Amino acid sequence: MPKTIKILGAGPAGLTAAIVLQKAGRQVQVYEKNRDVGRVFYGDLQGLENWSEERDVLEEFQALGLAVNFDCTSFSALTVFNGEKTWPFTSSRPVFYLIRRGAMAGSLDHGLKEQALAAGAAIFFERSLAGHEADIVATGPLVRHRFAIDKGIVFKTSLPDAAYGLVNDRAAYKGYAYLLFAKGYGCLCTVLFDRFSEVNRCLAETERIFRKHVDFHLEDPKPVGGMGGFLLPPVFARNHGLLVGEAAGLQDMLWGFGIRSAVISGALAAHSIISGTSYPEAARRRFLGTQKAGLVNRYLWERLGYNNYSLIMDRIGRSGDHRTFFQDFYNLNLLHRLVYPFAFHSLKKRYNLVAGDAR
Repeated sequence: MPKTIKILGAGPAGLTAAIVLQKAGRQVQVYEKNRDVGRVFYGDLQGLENWSEERDVLEEFQALGLAVNFDCTSFSALTVFNGEKTWPFTSSRPVFYLIRRGAMAGSLDHGLKEQALAAGAAIFFERSLAGHEADIVATGPLVRHRFAIDKGIVFKTSLPDAAYGLVNDRAAYKGYAYLLFAKGYGCLCTVLFDRFSEVNRCLAETERIFRKHVDFHLEDPKPVGGMGGFLLPPVFARNHGLLVGEAAGLQDMLWGFGIRSAVISGALAAHSIISGTSYPEAARRRFLGTQKAGLVNRYLWERLGYNNYSLIMDRIGRSGDHRTFFQDFYNLNLLHRLVYPFAFHSLKKRYNLVAGDAR
């Protein structure tokens, strides 16, 4: 009789692995240190990117055996400011989907939990495992290898669905900020890639600049925040356990859109257990190129970001269908291969890119 598979962490990667394994007839136990899923989130609106692959991300999730039982709002337009100029970006297809994070009904976390339980997985909250006891480790961002932090506010709103971005180093150092409205819910947030101690000042500046362009009211505001971790190369196995999502160091080094890779890595780990194949080999084929491309994108963003990223935004603006432009830029191309040695040398120390001890 096949052994029970033990998963450490009930985030998107761990729950996806549980769903896939249970549907294949394997018994799963998920261990989560918090009292419910998504407890590090408070209703945050996050982006599920839909530009890195030709296939729509929701179709990909469904092909993995996941149901879209969570709130999901598609966006094919984004307006970006830098304090002086404005760029309207559009696409013929959804560029990203906004989803909610947290323990509440309608969130991605709650939806995946319901699917895992319906499939027969056992989830043990407020319990943990030693790393060597877990078959799959899905414990989230690597604190020692964090490359970005975000802080913001979620609130209720009557405004129509809309998405705004801000690239301005006084508001989001080396990063970006955003103002999002979806289904009566809003989120104002700044994302910093350096000078983390200035995050409160940056959030205040973010709000000030957005209010020059958008008339909005913060009704019933609540604070939110988080961080992202990144490794290159990612580490996909340790102590006989398979590492998935940000526990493996998988993230988007440019803008921090890591949910898609987390879900896919969880499914890959599950399929490797089912089929007896090598998860590290499959994961390296799937993710190593995009991790390298993301590092180069981060390097170019920082090197070419003068005048509050006007040069970069102008270049994107001239690209026609912006989704197609990003699809090329998120997959390893000739430019990435040429620039990668310089990017790695320049950024590896500041961002602590290389794994030693996992945490």
